Amino acid sequence: MMNKNLKTIAVLLFCLVANLAYGQEKYVMVIHGGAGTITRKNMSPEKEAAYIAALTKALKTGYDVLKSGKTSLDAVEATIHIMEDSPLFNAGKGAVFTHDGKNEMDAAIMEGKTLMAGAVAGVTTIKNPISAARAVMEKSEHVMMVGPGAELFAKQAGVEIVDPKYFYTKERWDGLQQAIKEDSTKSVLDHGNKKSMKLGTINPDYKFGTVGAVALDKNGNLAAGTSTGGMTNKRYGRVGDSPIIGAGTYANNATAGISCTGWGEFYIRNVVAHDISAMMEYKNMSVADASRAVLDKVGKMGGDGGLIALDAKGNVSMPFNTEGMYRGTVTENGKIEVLIYK
Repeated sequence: MMNKNLKTIAVLLFCLVANLAYGQEKYVMVIHGGAGTITRKNMSPEKEAAYIAALTKALKTGYDVLKSGKTSLDAVEATIHIMEDSPLFNAGKGAVFTHDGKNEMDAAIMEGKTLMAGAVAGVTTIKNPISAARAVMEKSEHVMMVGPGAELFAKQAGVEIVDPKYFYTKERWDGLQQAIKEDSTKSVLDHGNKKSMKLGTINPDYKFGTVGAVALDKNGNLAAGTSTGGMTNKRYGRVGDSPIIGAGTYANNATAGISCTGWGEFYIRNVVAHDISAMMEYKNMSVADASRAVLDKVGKMGGDGGLIALDAKGNVSMPFNTEGMYRGTVTENGKIEVLIYK
């Protein structure tokens, strides 16, 4: 009997040491605040501290929601609210300006147990677009609503509506003026060059800044959400991948929850979020291997960005192919980690 007990204790100790050695922890939430040319040399200590504080606050908010026994959907919505209310991120209050000087926002949310989803696109008066996306999911028969119709529905559903002036920030306005200047200069230099006829933007970083969150609750249910102000200097009602289920946002309890950030056109063409889930389901790939494989496809096509993914077992993946990505995790024990650079 003594030998049997000693063997049991030895096995338990081995498992404990192995977990410590390999850093295996169960994560309950992962977030991102955008990817792009984010390096220490172009980040002041004050701004870096501000981003770390904001991301930490978002993670703590989500963790407190999960700890209280609420759903992963509640955690995702509450977490993204923190980032939407901060001028640091390209979502909500910090949304970038379109070519016409407006703030047009997109958002999506999805629940992994039922595969229910909701999204809004091109909205200009909704304080927290992620809440409008959830309202579409839970209070309508639809998945996506756009423009004035989405705003009217959100108002009727009790989502907070604000004056468009609420979204103004000087930094984003100055960013628009710089983008317009760069586009104008490029147009003059490339006059007559057919390659310049594709309408878009010059600086890839103008496409980045999306926020997202994925959570795993006590019932083992996943949820994912993404919110964005889109692309600086965008025109013609352009919509990226964030509100498109399967492209920028996806959640399935059988595989993982995913939220993407980056050059949206490439994420749409590669159906990135769903492709990760499909690789996990059909090829039995891990969330880390599937995420990296799909992001590699984006990179080979010419796209930049990153993503966050969390599977039903609490494994996290946060790959990106840019200089940096604002990102963070929290474990089931409340350990928070925030990262910015490579």
